[in-house]
Amino acid sequence: MLTFLRRRMFTSLIPLIIVLFGVFFMARLTGDPTNLYLPVSATPDQRAEFAAANGLDKPIWQQMTDYLAGVLHLDFGESLKTGQEAAGMALRAFPATLQLAFVTLVLSILGSIIIGCWAAYRPNSLADRFSSLLSMTAASVPDFWFAITGIWIFAVVFGWLPTSGTGGMLAWVLPIATLMIRPLGVLTQVVRGAMVSALSAPYVKVARSKGAGDLRIVTHHALRNAAAPALTVAGDLAVGLINGAVIVEAIFGWPGIGKLMIDSILQRDFAVLQAAVLLTAISIFILNIVIDAGLALLDPRVRDKATV
Repeated sequence: MLTFLRRRMFTSLIPLIIVLFGVFFMARLTGDPTNLYLPVSATPDQRAEFAAANGLDKPIWQQMTDYLAGVLHLDFGESLKTGQEAAGMALRAFPATLQLAFVTLVLSILGSIIIGCWAAYRPNSLADRFSSLLSMTAASVPDFWFAITGIWIFAVVFGWLPTSGTGGMLAWVLPIATLMIRPLGVLTQVVRGAMVSALSAPYVKVARSKGAGDLRIVTHHALRNAAAPALTVAGDLAVGLINGAVIVEAIFGWPGIGKLMIDSILQRDFAVLQAAVLLTAISIFILNIVIDAGLALLDPRVRDKATV
């Protein structure tokens, strides 16, 4: 198991290093902060002073060297906008994103298990076809379209839900529903397909012959064996939830890491953008390791294949 984890960590470090360098260069494509933070009437001396104070007058290779040295010491610099530590701003915003992604994933998993098992237990029935239609539609709906439509119907037309913020439980409804629609549709299809195969397996027939009830067959026999593919897809969706939160947080004004990224891009706040992207990449790196470890524990064939 340790050998498996070491190999997964090593292979996952490569994309993390790519992100480390990529975010540095991509951040600087947003433009020159001097033109944003100084008035049009600023003199060349004022521009030069601003650039020198923020290290923007150095050659690009030296800026990158300073950036990498800072990362090694967990120092991402200060925000051009607020003067606060960039790492601190990212760390304060990240819990809001994690809360949103965690609640969304849990509800998506629970919903997909219920709908997927119900559909698989009666394959090709009206209930199965109806759930398949709903899940495929949900998996195909873009997040931003659902968000805008939800705001228009439930906030503007009926006035039932707030359009932004985090105050109260009602403020969670639209962001969670927007993030949940696609994972629920995808996971329902995966659970349904895995459960259909599991319910037709020989061990299920043996359990039926021994008098096992329908609920026990589904929960204790079929669902456990169908969990491996669902866990793999759920891991990928969890990563997508953290990335997809950028759009949802911007639309609903959710104070998470996604909104912080959007704001830092618009403000050309290089240090904050670099800290936010790298923190997100590290969290995805850790999440992938945890998911792979869970999958290896659930299915020893994965562990054995990786250690060959």
